[in-house]
Amino acid sequence: VQLQASGGGLVQAGGSLRLSCSASGRTFSNYAMGWFRQAPGKEREFVAAISARGGGTRYVDSVKGRFTISRDNAKNTVYLQMNSLRPEDTAVYYCAASVGPFVSSDFAYWGQGTVVTVSS
Repeated sequence: VQLQASGGGLVQAGGSLRLSCSASGRTFSNYAMGWFRQAPGKEREFVAAISARGGGTRYVDSVKGRFTISRDNAKNTVYLQMNSLRPEDTAVYYCAASVGPFVSSDFAYWGQGTVVTVSS
């Protein structure tokens, strides 16, 4: 499974960014997808997940109401729309692919990461 994330950048607090992740190597629509992030000096944390068909989503509490995960199975792509960004959202964001169809499925494949920097 190959994952290619893009869309990171520098944005002011309150701004928005949309991350994209294209996947290849297996049937994209059969598996849940997710986003994780790792801030400097911190462990990687879960951000959001979406089920294989897109009907189920899950978010970490700190991004609820601000971030939206979505997917386009025809394009083998998962997105993370990030609004009302805060300096504490600064991190390397990683796309992840799971081993099952549900948002609770384990994630086993990781992309290379894209850097998001939010200035105050």
